[in-house]
Amino acid sequence: MKSKAFWHGASIGVLVAAVSIGAVAQRSTHAHLSGLINDYTPASVAGPWEICGEWSLRVKGEAGKADFSAALTMVRSDLGVSDLNSPAARNAHTHHITLVDGTVTPVANGFRVSGMATITANGTFPAPFGPSSTLQIDVTGGNSVTFSNIKLTFGGDAAGHFGTQAVNGVVRSFKQHESREDK
Repeated sequence: MKSKAFWHGASIGVLVAAVSIGAVAQRSTHAHLSGLINDYTPASVAGPWEICGEWSLRVKGEAGKADFSAALTMVRSDLGVSDLNSPAARNAHTHHITLVDGTVTPVANGFRVSGMATITANGTFPAPFGPSSTLQIDVTGGNSVTFSNIKLTFGGDAAGHFGTQAVNGVVRSFKQHESREDK
């Protein structure tokens, strides 16, 4: 009787160990980065426009995918308006930008996320410039700060509004954590 109880207990122990090993094998390191965008567009896109706002990026472990979001304001700079006392001439507006399951690839001193972006204008989709926009996000650093810089490069419809020149920003926070692999 004691022998049966021993083998039954041992079997459960082996089963628990096997499940635990499987769970560890499914774990991967995820990263969450966030920061600020603060740059100007070239004058060639009815600007120059000042672009400011917060962004967030979640890299999904070893899946090779990432989710990005940004809430940005755009306003014409002093050089883009003829009447500095007219708020209407500055044409202030907002954009919410999201990229879901963007493809992550390594680049020198960092990584790139690219894919199709959803962009609103003052909360409306599609934005007046159109619904078909691509976004390339480069996150890089140096020998002292691993991830310090972000560059957003717009393609498709958005390039006519934001320009084809990269919009620059800064990484303020970088956190890694272990988590179960996303489905």
